[in-house]
Amino acid sequence: MDLAKTNDLTVIATAELADYLGARDIKNHAMNIGGAYQFPFGRVKLTLAHHSSSAPDGTYAGDPAGILIHTAEKTIFHEGDTALFYDMKMIGETNKIDYAFLPIGDNYTMGVDDAVKAAEYLNAESVIPIHYNTFDVIKADANDFKRKIESIGKKCYIMKPGEKLSL
Repeated sequence: MDLAKTNDLTVIATAELADYLGARDIKNHAMNIGGAYQFPFGRVKLTLAHHSSSAPDGTYAGDPAGILIHTAEKTIFHEGDTALFYDMKMIGETNKIDYAFLPIGDNYTMGVDDAVKAAEYLNAESVIPIHYNTFDVIKADANDFKRKIESIGKKCYIMKPGEKLSL
């Protein structure tokens, strides 16, 4: 929230989370799963995600969501914290995804093998592992994930905190 306030950003969020942020004077654009909106930078659509969802104070924050961002050049899919689910196949069939950000930490999200299956379903050209190694219970081997992703003909980029990927 501090980042949004400090930089006068508009946060794109599910309706309940947007209400929560608005009550804290954070600019937002409320959406819901399945909805899409054309922003100046591109079209955004929220998708399903299977996970719990609450604000920092424990307030219910609505259904969790993934986000598809369609720009003139690329389509980026960030699934956030989620379990593997079969509708990812439909998301991949109806969108040409250039970059997919997928959790691999297990315990609270899908693990490495489920994330590889998600990459197959999504048919993204490149995959970036997320949500792992920030605490003991979600330790994962990103290099193992990369080997498995490359074995199915996809690119994989392992990023360090603060590192940038030129899309």
